[in-house]
Amino acid sequence: MKEEERKLSAAEQRRAEEFEKLSGKMKEEGYTITERIVGIVKANAISLIAMIPVFAVGMYLFFKINAPSNIDFNGLILIAAMLVLVVVHELLHGMTWALFTENHWKDIEFGFMKELLTPYCTCRVPLKKGAYLAGSLMPLIVLGIIPFIVSLFNGSFMLLVISLVMMLAATGDIIVSIMMLRYKSDAGEVIFLDHPYKAGFVVFER
Repeated sequence: MKEEERKLSAAEQRRAEEFEKLSGKMKEEGYTITERIVGIVKANAISLIAMIPVFAVGMYLFFKINAPSNIDFNGLILIAAMLVLVVVHELLHGMTWALFTENHWKDIEFGFMKELLTPYCTCRVPLKKGAYLAGSLMPLIVLGIIPFIVSLFNGSFMLLVISLVMMLAATGDIIVSIMMLRYKSDAGEVIFLDHPYKAGFVVFER
């Protein structure tokens, strides 16, 4: 199924309607509106392509520091950890964005795109670039980069694998963050809204 053919859930449809109202209001206030979208299927494909180099570099650095004989690995534990960390990943998005919104958790919404087997967290109000980036990259930092660094020094192969998988799980977040960093504007006021039902963001500027 193509993403543009995907039927929106009730929650997504509600957010789409809220977005149309917000867009109308912002246009009346003199804002221009620009969408920057990355396809979820595309992001997942990039994640698969990145798997080999990410694991190759990670394994190289790990075994450069640690003895190959010190391998603590359990497939069941890995699967259990992944199931839990997928939820934690989305919670980290929400927790971080909620710090920067007026109504905090009331401005955050979680859901699951069943057709694409993709959980998500979205912020329903516009944010400044720094706040949006912080929420977007927090799972990568907390679940990927920090555990990876720890694994290099405590010698836990299991932690290494978990950290590398969580880095790959953040591929979409990385792509969106790069798109945002590359977005340049001469406008005096620029704010960003998480897209209500697609992977990406909307820019309001005036």
